[in-house]
Amino acid sequence: MADTPDARFKHLRCEAPKDSQIEFAPARPAPDQHFIDLEPLTPEPHPKGAGFSRRSFLSGLGATSLLAGAAPLAASAPVLEPAAQEAASAAGTENLTLRVNGKDYPLRGLDPRATLLDTLRERLHLSGTKKGCDHGQCGACTVHVNGRRVNSCLSFAVMHEGDEITTIEGLGQPGNLHAMQAAFVEHDGYQCGYCTSGQIMSAVALLKEPIGPADDDIKHAMAGNICRCGAYTNIVAAVRQVRTRA
Repeated sequence: MADTPDARFKHLRCEAPKDSQIEFAPARPAPDQHFIDLEPLTPEPHPKGAGFSRRSFLSGLGATSLLAGAAPLAASAPVLEPAAQEAASAAGTENLTLRVNGKDYPLRGLDPRATLLDTLRERLHLSGTKKGCDHGQCGACTVHVNGRRVNSCLSFAVMHEGDEITTIEGLGQPGNLHAMQAAFVEHDGYQCGYCTSGQIMSAVALLKEPIGPADDDIKHAMAGNICRCGAYTNIVAAVRQVRTRA
């Protein structure tokens, strides 16, 4: 008959003698050790009608210390008068006058980082000059500065005080169109119209530039103006017509 598990592992057990009691002597502290009796963590009952406990007293003391420390910080915060705030906000800005389309425009508090394009559109509200790529690659923002075509998105406004700036609004008006504007209408040199103002401004400046008479010369001179609608053939025809009649 096979041994049961209890029989096989009986020799490994350590059994205490029956009816025996083992008493442990209390640990005695070493001569160099000191013990402190701590109060229990459980709150003690307070007599009925007591004002406050030790815990509430310490909590109130901590809150009072926090408020006392925050008061000097609040008092030390600078308070700017309205005039001082206006002066602080105007620090780093420029005051200048731009002459656009024969009219002087005084500008106050102009950010020196503002481009000529953004200043024309947002400060002077001359929205005919378009923002295309904003990297000087599409030509939609072309204006004239002292008779020469310039990508206004690549030029700071503060650089042009005293210059004569011309935008599409100053080139011609309904009922009194510039010859180039009339030619674009006649030859359907536009489709969506977004690039048209830049195309016309470049084409007008081209009339004063020393380029050849061929269509390839016109295409090369107008290469900085992109028409995403693909009206290039009609644009070249409009420029050719004005050049031959000039």
